[in-house]
Amino acid sequence: MHIAILTFDGFNELDSLIAYGMLSRLTLRGDADWRVSICSPTPRVTSMNGLTLDAQSTLADANTADAVLVGSGMKTREVAADAALMAQLQLDPQRKLIAAQCSGTFLLAKLGLLGSVPACTDLTSKPWVQAAGVQVLNQAFVARGNIATAGGCLSAQYVCAWLVARLRGEEAAREVLHYFAPVGEKDTYVARAMAHVAAAGVPAAV
Repeated sequence: MHIAILTFDGFNELDSLIAYGMLSRLTLRGDADWRVSICSPTPRVTSMNGLTLDAQSTLADANTADAVLVGSGMKTREVAADAALMAQLQLDPQRKLIAAQCSGTFLLAKLGLLGSVPACTDLTSKPWVQAAGVQVLNQAFVARGNIATAGGCLSAQYVCAWLVARLRGEEAAREVLHYFAPVGEKDTYVARAMAHVAAAGVPAAV
């Protein structure tokens, strides 16, 4: 099971790395067939604050991954305007789970993956997503079928819970959330996140 986190130059560290840490929890607990990777178009990418990461997988790998999470960053509109790069992304929601945070939602819109489905994004990216013809909801997370979108860096927890619930079941999602939740707030933290997952009408694990 491979989850690719699309990460481009100028990426937002919170979007890519919170998700990477939370989703990798399943590997640490012993799920041998579970793999999470930072997926980039170049061997190395630098964040909006100067953090440099080596990519662990390529855009071609994202096309064959079981799930793809599109992170955000300050250069997202440049990515969207790069026709050659965008053409490499062949993401089929009939065959994989696809999620996006913040300006990553704009990339899904430009790829034609959202259609008439309303989506979530951050306040900065909202006008770009609307200009792409997508209705933006005033909420943190929404999922329809195999596509989920979220708005705000700390909405990563909801995206991760949804992905884990879809791929490993709700109990696994609760375990991941509980592990990372602040001490003294674990029950309320898990309940809030799983309420978002439940609202999405999550079917049985795929």
